[in-house]
Amino acid sequence: MFDPDSGEPLFAVEERAVPASDTLGEVVARTQPYPVLPAPYDRQGFQADDLVDFTPEILARAQAIAADYRFSELCSPPSLFEHPDDGTLGTLHLPSSTGGSNWEGAAYDPETGIIYIPSRTATSVLSLVHEPDASSMAYIQGGGRTPSVDGIPLVRPPYGRITAIDLVSGAHVWQIMNGATPESITQHPLLQGVEIPATGKPTRSGLVLTKSLLFFGEGPGGDPWLHAVDKATGETVARIPLPASPTGLPMTYMHAGKQYLVVTVSDFSNPARIVALALP
Repeated sequence: MFDPDSGEPLFAVEERAVPASDTLGEVVARTQPYPVLPAPYDRQGFQADDLVDFTPEILARAQAIAADYRFSELCSPPSLFEHPDDGTLGTLHLPSSTGGSNWEGAAYDPETGIIYIPSRTATSVLSLVHEPDASSMAYIQGGGRTPSVDGIPLVRPPYGRITAIDLVSGAHVWQIMNGATPESITQHPLLQGVEIPATGKPTRSGLVLTKSLLFFGEGPGGDPWLHAVDKATGETVARIPLPASPTGLPMTYMHAGKQYLVVTVSDFSNPARIVALALP
């Protein structure tokens, strides 16, 4: 965070050592800047304690799968696919290569100085291969799909969250899940009879603020709901059913003295459409 007039950071920034690269010819920075505040709003770096652990069996399988890869700290460079030193197939990165946050952006309240940030907790494998027949570059991205335990993400939940951060103090105000637990988890054969806490959805959730409420959908692949929470506390005020999953960012406008909320929806069974809702 920076002062808009001077460009100076609003909170202290520390230069911290980051992992080096063992890929021949690759030179990376020895340090990276880390802001002291605000604290991270999503997990950073993938270590053994980030593996999914719904049951001892699932954890054991996740550990066996992860043994073929490298764990990583934040800012770790990708490693070679089928590395000649340890045979690993790449580096497990968290957040994924598309980030914890992405196109869904955030919502900011200029009256309170609070920003609301949606984020997605998902991992990806980053690896390098030398393919002179495919590219003139020394290395290009290689490897295969991100591994899972029979479709259960390798990383433990939560999978999606929304965090409210006070930009004046740098403190987190509240954090909530961005939806219920996906059916791919609750209905999974390996998890029948297992009590699963709310995990949120590994989706991109667009936000919009009103005077007192924060609205958000569950994004592509989520359930067809528009959620409304108290922007001061994060407590649920309403869940509004939609004809399909919300996509993109909601928007709001005034017309003839009444406020409306508009969201685009679509899924594999329903063509894209725009839904307008009138606020009381």
